[in-house]
Amino acid sequence: MVSDEPTVPHTARIWNFLLGGKDNYAVDRAVAEQVLAGQPTLAENARLSRAYLTRVVRYLAGEAGIRQFLDIGAGLPTADNTHEVAQSVAPDSRIVYVDNDPLVLTQGRALLTSHPDGAAVYLDGSLYDLAPVLREAAGTLDFARPVAVLFMGVLGHVEDDAVANDLVRTVVDAVPPGSYLAVCDSTDNTPEVVEAARIWNESAALPYHLRSPARLARFFEGLELVDPGLVPVTRWRPDAVLPEIDQYGAVGRKP
Repeated sequence: MVSDEPTVPHTARIWNFLLGGKDNYAVDRAVAEQVLAGQPTLAENARLSRAYLTRVVRYLAGEAGIRQFLDIGAGLPTADNTHEVAQSVAPDSRIVYVDNDPLVLTQGRALLTSHPDGAAVYLDGSLYDLAPVLREAAGTLDFARPVAVLFMGVLGHVEDDAVANDLVRTVVDAVPPGSYLAVCDSTDNTPEVVEAARIWNESAALPYHLRSPARLARFFEGLELVDPGLVPVTRWRPDAVLPEIDQYGAVGRKP
C-alpha cells in the first residue's frame, strides 16, 4: 500500500503527468523528466499506449460483445477511461477498477460517473492477493457471464515471471469461457527503453521490470489470440498509421 505522499514519487502520478494530467507533484514530475532525458518519446508513448487501451475496449464492447470489464491496476482517471469507452459503445457495460493506491481510489470514486444503465466502481485491492478482489468484484460483475480482464502496464511491476503468470491464471481461471484477457507492457527490445527503466527504478516507489515479447506471450497460454496477435501496441488494430513503440500488447479469448 502506498500513500498520497508529496515527497515520494508514485507510479500512478508519474504516468498521470506523462499523459498530460494534473494529479501529480513536483517529485513525480522530476522523475518523469529524468526518464524523458533517456527516452524523449516516453510521453508520446504513454499517449499511444492509452490509445491502445481505447481500441481494445472498443473492440471488446463492440465486436466481441463484452459487457463486463475488470481493470486491474487502473491508475489515476484520465481521458478515455475504460468505462467511458465501453459505455460509449454499450451503455449497460459494467466496469470494476482495482487499485491499492489511496490517491487513485479517492480520485476514481470522486470523478468517475457511470452511465445509469451500467456500473463503474473502484475496489481497493492488491495485485498480489486477487482472491478477495474477485469476491468483491462479484458484487458488480456476474462471473457466470464473460468478463474482459485488463492488465494494462501492470504486470511489469511483478519481477518474477512465475508469480506474474500465477496472478494472470488466477483471474483467467475465475472467468467463464468466452471471456478475454488484454495485456500490454513495455519490452526490453531497445537500449533506450532499458535505460529509461533503469532511471525509473532508481527513483520511483514501485519498480518496473521489462520483459521480452516471448515472455509476455506466456500470459496467453491456453487462450486464442485475437488478430493480429502479440504486437507493438501501435500495430494492434490502429485507426491510422502510427509510429512503432517498444510496448507490446495482445488480446486473448478463453475458449
